[in-house]
Amino acid sequence: MSMWLITTLIAACLVTVLRILGIREYKLGMLSLMLWGATVMILVDHVLGYLHEGGEFIRVTTEGAITSGIILGIVMLIPVLVIWGFAVVLSRPRSKC
Repeated sequence: MSMWLITTLIAACLVTVLRILGIREYKLGMLSLMLWGATVMILVDHVLGYLHEGGEFIRVTTEGAITSGIILGIVMLIPVLVIWGFAVVLSRPRSKC
């Protein structure tokens, strides 16, 4: 597994727990679904890459511009959180003046 997969998995688990605990006003169901979808996509990509290329299954570093797997995971979460934030703001009822 890669650290960016673990980072996304931890975020998905935390949001799911918050949703189960009853915090419903911030569309956590949608955020949870987005994070679980990202986790599954990263897992499938990683497994297929491992089967095709071999090598280490657990990687902490990357070969890209961001070499830390944890920082890459956090950077990958930012667009998900931004899109979720827009959805929360746009779904709030507007007051009529």
